[in-house]
Amino acid sequence: MPRTFRGGVHPLHSSHEGKPLSSGSAIRELIPSSVVIPVGMHLGAPSTPCVQKGDRVLLGQTIATPNGFLGVPVHASVSGTVIAVEPRQQLKGHPEDCIVIENDGLDEAVPFTPAGTVESVSPADIINAVRQAGICGMGGAAFPSAVKLAVPEGKKAEIVIINGAECEPYLTCDHRVMLEQPLRIVSGLRLLLKAANVQKGVIAIESNKPDCVVSIKAASMNYPEITVLTLPTKYPQGGEKQLIEVVTGKQVPQKKLPIDVGALVFNVQTAAAVSDAVLLGKPLYSRITTVTGAVAQPSNFLVRVGTQFGDAIEAAGGYKGEPKKIISGGPMTGFACPSDEVSITKAGGGILVYDEAMSREDVELACIRCGKCVNACPIGLMPYQIKFDAEKELWDAAQKHNAMDCIACGICSYSCPAKRHLTQAIKLAKDQIAAKQKR
Repeated sequence: MPRTFRGGVHPLHSSHEGKPLSSGSAIRELIPSSVVIPVGMHLGAPSTPCVQKGDRVLLGQTIATPNGFLGVPVHASVSGTVIAVEPRQQLKGHPEDCIVIENDGLDEAVPFTPAGTVESVSPADIINAVRQAGICGMGGAAFPSAVKLAVPEGKKAEIVIINGAECEPYLTCDHRVMLEQPLRIVSGLRLLLKAANVQKGVIAIESNKPDCVVSIKAASMNYPEITVLTLPTKYPQGGEKQLIEVVTGKQVPQKKLPIDVGALVFNVQTAAAVSDAVLLGKPLYSRITTVTGAVAQPSNFLVRVGTQFGDAIEAAGGYKGEPKKIISGGPMTGFACPSDEVSITKAGGGILVYDEAMSREDVELACIRCGKCVNACPIGLMPYQIKFDAEKELWDAAQKHNAMDCIACGICSYSCPAKRHLTQAIKLAKDQIAAKQKR
């Protein structure tokens, strides 16, 4: 393509990419003996549990009701007995309210009622089905999809982009969905186009997934409103603003949203979930997740929401050697886990296990003022300067240097020859600025 975005890395060094470990692993279903389902898996206020200990629940039953404008319902991912409604440690710094269900192995489900076909269903019914299914962004942001589809008055969507870039190293769950289940994605995009009253849809896939390009093109060949776009392999191509710039040539202005340039962006698994919600009446209670790194059999699993990391790792053959670190997500944007007892959520695309060699930490040296972090930053920030601000606890200065615009892609730290912990420092600055604004 003639366009690209500023900065980034093209491509990540092959030894760091890690995708070949699991890219050839077909999707396998994993059903655990119990699930621990957080009620705050989405951006917005946590949902309120509407079941209690001792209740028997059915697969797909609503077990927590939404709160506020950004609220989404939470559904049981197995049938069985609620054995606890209590705080459990997840990825946040404090325990989160969770609903623990012991699986009875029956998968007895509530009745699923389709909203209609792609041709017959109305835009309002599509948005309502998405809302009732509890769908939020499955690429990591976890933004409620029904809210995104409700375009504000005075704005108009002109294009719907399905994000199939999957630029994060090691993760291949989206790759397998595009390869094995392309019709779900295409149907989901057609429904999203109808819901948003848009005539143009694009499925964007990086060039390192040629098999997915072939699969998606075959599934969408009868729909002229859909274009399959092959993008150059470049990280972080899957960033929302970067993807919009490459596909449309438009830059999302600072402090603005994609809809301000007429774009709506959804992850491929989000599109597939929309298809399930409308055409099958199925709530979002499962997703495809990659389990990779230092495990015996790197795999892609269809997992139930609330499956604990330990169960998924065991299904992948267990740890290979002595685990030193477990990452939720990928190595660039993921979070280190306190243990393998945290849960896979709706936005949980990967579990990456580090062994001794992978977790070795480089010694941080003094900044040499080379400017590589500035050149690499896709947002155009000065990461080295924000780190200086953070080290001196100059939070107002960090805000002035636009720390809050950081997308935490990790490119600055990756590019730094002095191995400076730039991303971590900017995250700290963002947390401090947000806390001050809240106060």
